Amino acid sequence: MKIRHIATTFALLVPASNSLAQGFGSIFFVIMDTNPDGSNRIEWVGSCMIWLLMAMSVANMYLISTLWVRNKRKRMLPLAFANQMDKLLDEGQHEEVVELTAVESSDYSAILSAALRQAPSGHASMARAAEQAGEEAAVKRFRKLEPLNVLGQVSPMIGLLGTVYGVIMAFQTIARTGGNADPVTLAAGIGTALVATFWGLLIAIPALGAYATMRNAVDAATLESVRRVDASINRFAPGQERLRSALVPRASPITEVVR
Repeated sequence: MKIRHIATTFALLVPASNSLAQGFGSIFFVIMDTNPDGSNRIEWVGSCMIWLLMAMSVANMYLISTLWVRNKRKRMLPLAFANQMDKLLDEGQHEEVVELTAVESSDYSAILSAALRQAPSGHASMARAAEQAGEEAAVKRFRKLEPLNVLGQVSPMIGLLGTVYGVIMAFQTIARTGGNADPVTLAAGIGTALVATFWGLLIAIPALGAYATMRNAVDAATLESVRRVDASINRFAPGQERLRSALVPRASPITEVVR
C-alpha cells in the first residue's frame, strides 16, 4: 500500500517538474509546441535573439563593474597627493613636484605636470596647458565609457526586433490555423516578444544609468582637478620668478620674471 502511494505521488510530481523545466527553459529558448506528434521544438531565430541579449547583458555588467572601479574619484583626483603637492610647492621644492607628477598616474598629476612643463613660457601658458590637459584627460575617459552608451542604445533596438518577430510569429500561427490557433502555441510568439523586450530593457536601463553617472563624475573630477592646478600655479603669477628659475635648465638662465 505504501509503495503504491509513493508511485502515485511520483507520477503527480513528474508532470509538474516537466512543466517547471519547460517554463525555466523558455527564459533561454523560444519553445513551440507545433510538431505533429505534439512534442516541443525550439524556434532558433527567436532563441538566438534571446541568447544574444543575454550575452550583451553579461558584457554590460562586466563593463559597468570595470569602468566603475577605473573611474573612481580617488583615481582621478587623489586629495592626499594633491595636498602633498601644494605643500611641496609652498616649500619651494619645485623639482620634486615635477618628478612626482611625472610618475603618478592620476588625471590631476597629468594636468599639473603639463602646467609645470610650460613654466618657462609664463603663467598664462601654464594656465592654458592645464586647461588643455584637463580636456584631453576627460575625453580619454569619455571614450572608454562610450561602449556603455552603445549598449544602452542598441539593446532596446534588438529587443524591439525580437518583439516584432514574436508578433509576426503569433499572427502567422493565427493565419495558419484559420483563426483557430491553440492558445499555447499562440503564447509562444507573444512570449518571444515579451522576453526580448525584457532583456533589451534589462541591458539598457543599467547601461545608460551607469554611463550618465560615471560621465558626470568624470566631468566633475576633471573640473575640480583643473581648478586645483590653477590654484597651485597662481603662486607663481606675474611678479614672482622662483618657479621659472627653478624649472628652466641651468644652461639657459632666465632673469625675467614670469609674465
